[in-house]
Amino acid sequence: MANKHGEFIWYELMTPDPEAARAFYEPVVGWRIGAASGTPGVDYRMVDAPDASVAGILAIDDDMAAQGMKPLWIGYIGVDDVDAAAAAIKDHGGRIHVPPTDIPDIGRFAMASDPQGAPFYVMRGAVEGTSTAFSADAMGHCSWNELTTPEQDEADAFYAAVFGWTNPDAMPMGAMGDYRFLCAGDIRIGASMRGEGAPRWQPYFTVPSIAAAIDAVKAHGGRIDQGPHEVPGGNHIVVGTDPQGARFALAGGA
Repeated sequence: MANKHGEFIWYELMTPDPEAARAFYEPVVGWRIGAASGTPGVDYRMVDAPDASVAGILAIDDDMAAQGMKPLWIGYIGVDDVDAAAAAIKDHGGRIHVPPTDIPDIGRFAMASDPQGAPFYVMRGAVEGTSTAFSADAMGHCSWNELTTPEQDEADAFYAAVFGWTNPDAMPMGAMGDYRFLCAGDIRIGASMRGEGAPRWQPYFTVPSIAAAIDAVKAHGGRIDQGPHEVPGGNHIVVGTDPQGARFALAGGA
């Protein structure tokens, strides 16, 4: 895997109904979503943008539901060494929910959360090549990763220590504090902000038209919770909830 330590390399939707998710996200984002994998007991589906695979959909089974798993989008952060990253996560106050585990021919991963509770994966791919699941301007790819947390200073310090991220600049947001941009090396990957509720990462997927996406969301049983809002650079964003209850976010032209 050619991606550098600390870059987002994959995204995953955990949902109780992958087929219903497919029926929603294909018209909303413009993805092509495959059939269930042939692995016994696992319903995993690949999500394809026009030029590359960008995400997967994993069914929440009964055991996962019994452990409290709820529908959500979650990101994978590429690391040089999964075992070392897992140790660093624990050393800096995070938690490991799934210990370092090999997926044959795919890579090694662990599921974790930061000290405030926002979940994420770490992974080292087994194959050569560069993941483009995160791309600032490619249609259907994630173009932004946003962390909302009640303890922004502590969260930023955790990610800096574990992944080497920096906060070179910020945008003042009045009473909400600063919207701090996050960089992995020279790549701006997203931002952190202070907010109430459960700490969470939110990937923003790029669509050609926010207005068309809003229409598709409403036509296919989803809900728009925030927006559309214009953001610096001229794009517009919305945040919503899909029919199974997962929070999603989109960015694109008006």
